[in-house]
Amino acid sequence: MSTPIPRPGAHLPGRTPSVDPEKISAEVDGLLTRLHAVEPDPEDPHGVGVIPKKAHLLEKAHDVLVEALAAVDKI
Repeated sequence: MSTPIPRPGAHLPGRTPSVDPEKISAEVDGLLTRLHAVEPDPEDPHGVGVIPKKAHLLEKAHDVLVEALAAVDKI
């Protein structure tokens, strides 16, 4: 009697996505480039307003990487 071996992510709903490392890398690189382009507001001498903008871009890059890892788990 042979029991099927469970595959990581096989229990997740949806179609099996394909993973294009170059596309993922380009998307993350684009977000990180935008991160370096965030300039402080002249009326904000301490740069407090920059932190939420940079945090948002880092969160988006993190989401891209998490989705890529989830997709790899489903393959």
